[in-house]
Amino acid sequence: MSSFLWVAAVTGALSLLTPCVFPMIPVTVTYFNQIANRGHGLVIRNALLFAGGIVVTFTALGLGLALLVGAAGLARLAANPLVNIAIGLSFVAFALNLMGAWELRLPFIATALNDVDASVRKRPGTAAGSLLMGFAFTLASFTCTAPFVGPLLVSAARGDWHLPLAGMLVFSIVFATPFFVFAALPRWTHHLPRPGRWMVSLRFLVGLAELGASIKFFSNADLVWRTGAIPREGIVVAWATLAFIGAAYLASPLLDTRTPRRLSIARALAIVFSVAIAGWIVTGVRGRSLGELEAFLPPEEITDGALVTTGARGGDQRLGWILNDQQAALAQARQSGRLVFIDFTGYTCTNCRWMEANMFARPDISAALGKFVLSRLYTDGEGAMYEKQQAFQEREFGTVALPLYAIVDATGRVVRTFAGLTRSPAEFLAFLRTVS
Repeated sequence: MSSFLWVAAVTGALSLLTPCVFPMIPVTVTYFNQIANRGHGLVIRNALLFAGGIVVTFTALGLGLALLVGAAGLARLAANPLVNIAIGLSFVAFALNLMGAWELRLPFIATALNDVDASVRKRPGTAAGSLLMGFAFTLASFTCTAPFVGPLLVSAARGDWHLPLAGMLVFSIVFATPFFVFAALPRWTHHLPRPGRWMVSLRFLVGLAELGASIKFFSNADLVWRTGAIPREGIVVAWATLAFIGAAYLASPLLDTRTPRRLSIARALAIVFSVAIAGWIVTGVRGRSLGELEAFLPPEEITDGALVTTGARGGDQRLGWILNDQQAALAQARQSGRLVFIDFTGYTCTNCRWMEANMFARPDISAALGKFVLSRLYTDGEGAMYEKQQAFQEREFGTVALPLYAIVDATGRVVRTFAGLTRSPAEFLAFLRTVS
């Protein structure tokens, strides 16, 4: 939960730097300066209402999604191949828009914004006007914030209905805070960098990142359908290529003999960083772990065999997992006298991939897991088996959120559970050792 909220906060901060949003900060301050002579208290109130309009609009989106489909529905929606393909295509469309291939316009939103703006300007300083301005601004920034909001909502759709609500609340608070601060303290706007070519470059780089993110959603569909059309190596090569393109784009103005430009320190650092990232990603082609990025890559096991090995990178052991057959795991537990460790996971679950690559691969964790009968149950595939396993998780553990780890005895009695991702090896090791 904490890691997801941190991602939501970072996403909200990054959205502020987009070309649709950043230039609007001084424009918003100008609007509030119109009522500055009516008292600082009125400015503070209206700035709060403006920020509140932003928060309410984004949060309503998360709440609406949660109420519309519910917990299990969210999980199924996030894993649906057609939904993932649609999201991937929308990411490509937004990426090309950010990169200048075309200008994405939404006429119905523009008309609504003009109506709101005309209404507010007739009576500046009203509470309703400021609230409507926040709502209208949220719509106006849609083409730049949607690429951030989209993956945030999808990553929240893992089974807990409150995650989209919490995620959008944190995102919108971070997003709205600068507008409130600069409206309340307009002199601080002088410390902001001026919009310029750096925003065009940032827009292009964000577009490249969106293209990279789109691959993940196409991969989700491939994993659920089990076609094997998008292998791990292909994704790694594509990401490395996008990073190299980013470096080349940043360096291209320096090669233009017609309008030569000086190499700024910021641009030089960005070029070096892009090349370094590309070089590091390339090392993953031969199987080297890419750390945090492993969460967005396909799982090691992509067959429906009864017994598979994880081949987890960095571990001293190769752990045998009984895949999608809980009854076989219980039977083995009865024969061996061991407890069963159940890994409720998903083909499209990024937190599950992170745990597998960065936690299960640790020698100490791997050794502790080796004392259990290991059962891995995927809940987000297509078919009766996956629906049955999701229903089993919801019935026995009261959630369909992924990942979920449970230790049960040979009769299926629950001994202990551990929900979600942890970045503390000691915490996860303590969970394993208290019952082993």
